[in-house]
Amino acid sequence: MSTATEVEGQVALGGTDLNLVLALKVILEEGNVTRAGERLAMSQPAMSGALAKLRRRFDDELLVRSGREYELTPFARELLPEAQEALRLISEALGVAEGFDPATSDREFRITMSDYAIAVVLEPLLAKITAQAPHVRLTVDHLMPATSATDRLLLDYDVMIAPLGYGFGGHSRPLWRDRMVCLMASDHPLAGVGALTLDHLRETPHAEAAFGPGTLTPVSRVLGELDVQRRVDVQVRGWLPLPFVLIDSDMIGIVPERLARMHVRPGGPLVQKETPFGEILLVEGYWYAANRLGDPANHWLFERLDEVAAELAPEEDAS
Repeated sequence: MSTATEVEGQVALGGTDLNLVLALKVILEEGNVTRAGERLAMSQPAMSGALAKLRRRFDDELLVRSGREYELTPFARELLPEAQEALRLISEALGVAEGFDPATSDREFRITMSDYAIAVVLEPLLAKITAQAPHVRLTVDHLMPATSATDRLLLDYDVMIAPLGYGFGGHSRPLWRDRMVCLMASDHPLAGVGALTLDHLRETPHAEAAFGPGTLTPVSRVLGELDVQRRVDVQVRGWLPLPFVLIDSDMIGIVPERLARMHVRPGGPLVQKETPFGEILLVEGYWYAANRLGDPANHWLFERLDEVAAELAPEEDAS
């Protein structure tokens, strides 16, 4: 029967230092020794030493190199929820809950999102984080088109903001909805006509947003169903460059309305018009790995994102 003993001034159970439980949980949640050390305010040598002890204890590598990064071993993936639950029970028994104080924390959150998402959501999210957690740091990486949400990606980031409905892994929650509209130069021949028709789309050159080989956008799918073959003169990566390509050109583009509104103003170089094929909705959300649920700091971040989602919701949704 295992008994608790004192080992070098630290509590041990069955010969295992209980301080390693916290190190185990954070190392597996982060999938990275350096970030785990930053989160626990421990030096890299100390965290590497903790990982070495844990590897000996479980007779498993726990973290293995995959290219330039690391990934959890199959055993480590099974161990993570057990480590989270073990720490929760220990904290509960000691009456010490693992907490997060936004007013004093200097935690760094890592988020990856597209350029379009940066344009829509980053400003309101930063405002909420700064107001409640002035010392919290935010690292935002660009989510490249055609990026797939692998387990590795969701372990590397606290949150990934990407379209819903594309079969990414992990958990997701909705952030905002958008609809597609036509955008063109204010002096474009079609700017002064009434409603656009499908023939207008067939006969006019297009600038198009692309998201990598094999990625079919909702616009491409609907136009294919309507047998509308577009003449695409310019193709760009992602939505954000499209308005700049359309200025002073004879092309039209089909873009999310929130993006169009950022560029359309009275007397400005671009105008927005309704599409001739009905409403196409684009739904964006945020994604996170299941292991993030064990971290109170992540819960706080998710709550801020949910607040942003409520502000971005259409009026009919908020009523």
